[in-house]
Amino acid sequence: MKAFIPTGDPAEPVVLADVAEPTPRPDEALVKVEAFSVNRGETFKLEKPVAGDRPGKDIAGLVVQPAADGSGPSGITRVVGHPMSGGWAEYVAVPTSALAELPDSVSTLQGAALPLAGLTALRLLRTAGSVLGRRILLTGASGGVGHYVTELAAAAGAQVTAVTRDAERGARLVELGAADIVHDVADAQGPYDIVLESTGGQALATALARLARRGTLIWFGQAGRTPATLDFFDFFTGPESAVIRHFHYLDADTRLADDLAALVRLTAEGRLSPEIGRVADWADTATALTDLRDRRIRGKAVLTLS
Repeated sequence: MKAFIPTGDPAEPVVLADVAEPTPRPDEALVKVEAFSVNRGETFKLEKPVAGDRPGKDIAGLVVQPAADGSGPSGITRVVGHPMSGGWAEYVAVPTSALAELPDSVSTLQGAALPLAGLTALRLLRTAGSVLGRRILLTGASGGVGHYVTELAAAAGAQVTAVTRDAERGARLVELGAADIVHDVADAQGPYDIVLESTGGQALATALARLARRGTLIWFGQAGRTPATLDFFDFFTGPESAVIRHFHYLDADTRLADDLAALVRLTAEGRLSPEIGRVADWADTATALTDLRDRRIRGKAVLTLS
């Protein structure tokens, strides 16, 4: 079959190659991929690819071989899946614990745009606890996670201040329910009950200073790729006794399949709005990756297999 493999070349991060079709384990279904989406974090990993690893975590398509152990969808079924690798290919073996069925009301493109960003947003807000009536500061809000967090948190009754340097993106976040938009975290007017921080560097310390006493900062990324430095004594000037919590979206008590199903249900009900910044044939994957890395794509980039 055809699949994308990493090159280590920033100008052309992946190339299409012939590889062996996957042999599913008993708890895996074989999925014919119809569309996949790419994430900015995946572009970082492609800079120093691990030998033998193939990229691709967000896919949608058809189950063409159900899992041998009888779990998951049976027969030819439209699904969204979140394999840990190998999704940028004609076929991928996906654990049934990471598959959810797609109803007719949710398109394949929408399904492919859901997994990583949607799972992160859903589990991030669960980690934050009840957000009803609470003030939330969300940094790095321009991407897919920021989009989903804003929509879900606002619908749950939170007052969200989103940080984005992109004015057009800020206007869209207001449409999704953001109460306020700032273009620099230093301009955010605290205190906030919860800070959701994904940029690292100086932004983390600046956001922390706007946290309320005994508030919670959840650190879920470092998109700026710069380590953060904190001063213990700064806590006494504002967020005294605050909690800083590291977050990893895979460290959860719920199954990926169940949370994917929840995201699909919310989309089908019109309560979650997957945004697709670009749709292209999968032959344009390398271009989409470099455009995503350089922030020339807003919303999800979804590649279709023809």
